[in-house]
Amino acid sequence: MAYHSVISAGFGGQGVMLFGQILSMAAMFEGKFTTWLPSFGPEMRGGTANCTVIISDDYIASPVVDEPTEVVAFNLPSMLKFEKILKENGILIINSSVIDTKPHRENIKVIKIPANDIAEELGNKMVSNMVMLGAYLKATKAVTLKSIEKALQERLTGKKSDLIKINLEAIKAGMKEVVK
Repeated sequence: MAYHSVISAGFGGQGVMLFGQILSMAAMFEGKFTTWLPSFGPEMRGGTANCTVIISDDYIASPVVDEPTEVVAFNLPSMLKFEKILKENGILIINSSVIDTKPHRENIKVIKIPANDIAEELGNKMVSNMVMLGAYLKATKAVTLKSIEKALQERLTGKKSDLIKINLEAIKAGMKEVVK
């Protein structure tokens, strides 16, 4: 049975919520059970923000996760906070563009993704969250790229539909980075 519980965390404005929404929506398109639980710090921008996404082939009893199977850390405070609750042998994906500190634990798999640098190379620093999503997809295979693309089309409508192409490029760049 496939089961993923991921905490995506960073500063407000880094796109951690969209990361979770797209992931959860893609899981729904695949007929999987899923939850998305956002959590905001008291500040609107620049404060802490995280969300928990669960993807399962079976019913989900609670959207609350004490020991995530994966953590995607967009900044150092998030890595420090969530690394310690990551399940043994879990996956920690860190944005190495802003996190230069080595994780403390040895019993987890660490994937370093220079997400901000890749996003800037693509010409849009706002898509670093999608670079991280691509890395997450490649590392976990939780959902397919096709489902992610469908979720982007569903979520980015109207004027935002112009952003689908750059977001997909960012996801693919993140996936390639994991192979390196």
